[in-house]
Amino acid sequence: MVSGAAEGARAAHEGILRRQSARESAARTYARALPIVPVRARGLTIEGADGRRYLDCLSGAGALALGHNHPVVLEAIRKVLDSGAPLHVLDLATPVKDAFTTELFRTLPPEFAARARVQFCGPAGTDAVEAAFKLVRAATGRTGMLAFTGAYHGMTAGALEASGGATDVRVARLPYPQDYRCPFGIGGDRGAELAARWTESVLDDPKSGVPHPAGMILETVQGEGGVIPAPDAWVRRMREITASRSIPLIVDEVQTGVGRTGAFWAVEHSGITPDVMVLSKAIGGSLPLAVVVYRDDLDVWQPGAHAGTFRGNQLAMAAGTATLAYVRENHLAERAGTLGARMLAQLRGLADEFSCIGDVRGRGLMIGVELVDPEAAPNPAAGGSRPAAPELAAAVQRECLRRGLIVELGGRHAGVVRLLPPLTISDEQASAVLDRLADAVSAVARGHLGRGGGGARGEPDEDGSPGGCSAGTRLRDRGEPLEPADPGRRSGCAEHTG
Repeated sequence: MVSGAAEGARAAHEGILRRQSARESAARTYARALPIVPVRARGLTIEGADGRRYLDCLSGAGALALGHNHPVVLEAIRKVLDSGAPLHVLDLATPVKDAFTTELFRTLPPEFAARARVQFCGPAGTDAVEAAFKLVRAATGRTGMLAFTGAYHGMTAGALEASGGATDVRVARLPYPQDYRCPFGIGGDRGAELAARWTESVLDDPKSGVPHPAGMILETVQGEGGVIPAPDAWVRRMREITASRSIPLIVDEVQTGVGRTGAFWAVEHSGITPDVMVLSKAIGGSLPLAVVVYRDDLDVWQPGAHAGTFRGNQLAMAAGTATLAYVRENHLAERAGTLGARMLAQLRGLADEFSCIGDVRGRGLMIGVELVDPEAAPNPAAGGSRPAAPELAAAVQRECLRRGLIVELGGRHAGVVRLLPPLTISDEQASAVLDRLADAVSAVARGHLGRGGGGARGEPDEDGSPGGCSAGTRLRDRGEPLEPADPGRRSGCAEHTG
């Protein structure tokens, strides 16, 4: 029998969701797929108004590098609140801002930091993208931009033009290299080389229809595009191509930054020095903050050329300083690289057992699992890939939620299940996440097989479950872990320093 308290909690939960549906815009997104009402959270764990607990692998779309309510972040916020410092100061200098910029510059690639300037923008990453576009247009006197298929840079007008879903654009679109769905059907180094040659051709052909641009913007790992890491050699080619043609290179680190990919900034994997970096999400330590950092000779703006009322968010700067320092001091980027590689390896083992998993990819703790139609024949012209299966991906997301795991979808057809856990996730929690995801995939594959599909590789077991379900049971959930000791605090151990 359900207790009165439990019934009351469930009624409150349902009432809040009902009012949200009645009052909020049709544009709401996460709330549609994740009908939960968070009331408490710490680290990886969220508790809903109905009393259920979840492991959160969405992490505020990557904004929560240290997870929910990390002690160092809360202490930094309390310190500002208790000090009596002003919370809103536009772009005036403050000790809090000075500490933030000092820590930020300490983390940047040294060659870049030596000549860098920073502009505080409106509190969202999309505003920093807009600022970067305005900056390079002012510096070069040109207007056009180069971007890549599958890109995502934000939802305001200019940023949306450079994103993959744009329809009316002033941006030239270039091929982004990938293995599973290579635009040239071959993948690997050869596919990346052809993508680079295409870029050179577009820029050097006087009849390409693409005037000399003001800048190029790229993500070294496409997040919303389906968790697609760019080859480091290709990133270096883009740097060479842009530098030799005096085209400023903008690297969008809004989601990849602050240790997410196994380096503090994802651009460091390739060793290049960009002209501009766009930063947001994790740099605010869970609070809204965005900046554009750029080479000093691009600083041709007049006063007020880019502004924003809330660009002086003192609480976000304090939380951001604490987060940047904690990630740096506790080697959490290296930890993300080590743990992420291990999680990718285990997920690729899962893909070997389920034909509905077409590809597993990622870098560090930025992981994607692409669901495909297991009944469709591989397309030789598309490198042997199968069609995306957004309905299976949505089903996996629902089954994950039933098991207390929050994941996001992305990719061209919303067919990629995405994992963005906090960098503080422990080994035990990572195992629980993989167990729950494996069980969810197993349940979806079993249901698909029951409809005459073929979601699991191998013949069904005697009980009628697909042979591939062993992956789910082998990684069986050991129970929902509560927040453990922070792995960053044990960074002296080789296991946690990479």
